[in-house]
Amino acid sequence: MDTSASAPDHQHAHDHSHAHDHQHATSQGEAAPPVADASVRIARVSDAPAVGLVQAVVWREAYAAHLPAEVVDQFEPRGFTNAWRSSLQSPPSRDHILLVACAGEQVVGFAAVAPSVDPDLADDGAELLVLGVHPEARRQGHGSRLLNAVVDTARGRGRVSLAVWILADAEEVRAFLHSAGLESDGAQRERVVSNEGATVWEVRLGASVTQE
Repeated sequence: MDTSASAPDHQHAHDHSHAHDHQHATSQGEAAPPVADASVRIARVSDAPAVGLVQAVVWREAYAAHLPAEVVDQFEPRGFTNAWRSSLQSPPSRDHILLVACAGEQVVGFAAVAPSVDPDLADDGAELLVLGVHPEARRQGHGSRLLNAVVDTARGRGRVSLAVWILADAEEVRAFLHSAGLESDGAQRERVVSNEGATVWEVRLGASVTQE
């Protein structure tokens, strides 16, 4: 599962110091028996290569129908790995968190959450920057566990809402997020995703994360 709404520039796809408009959501359904030793934890710097590999696979799949082949071909593990390693070594703030889903010791998915930078949202909102699960590990509950951990992380840092940008036509992603309580709030944007000017349309979903 990948919940990446917008395609990232491959050079900066994970650099949380950027405006967070390059990582978001695409998903496959999550309805399968639990996986032995499945877990979610905060990422370590040593996880960067595994996260980079998963993201390269997920991004190529997610954006193949939206971007020119030469742009998709640039989604390589090395670039993602280097960006994540840098971000993990020097996060912009304590509220920029990378989570990883594991099957045993193997990293099979990841999600990043940070303070929202959208000017029309509350200052105490959070944004799900990216959520992805390797195709071979989907439908085993990893995506749902990651999303639950994102909500807990945002709530634990005093955030009252969670927003995520997704590709406008990503119906499966929208259904997954909708089932978790995130609804479209009407916001949309066209974002440039390559030096050649390729663009994608995105819509924003959001939900309150405050406990009743």
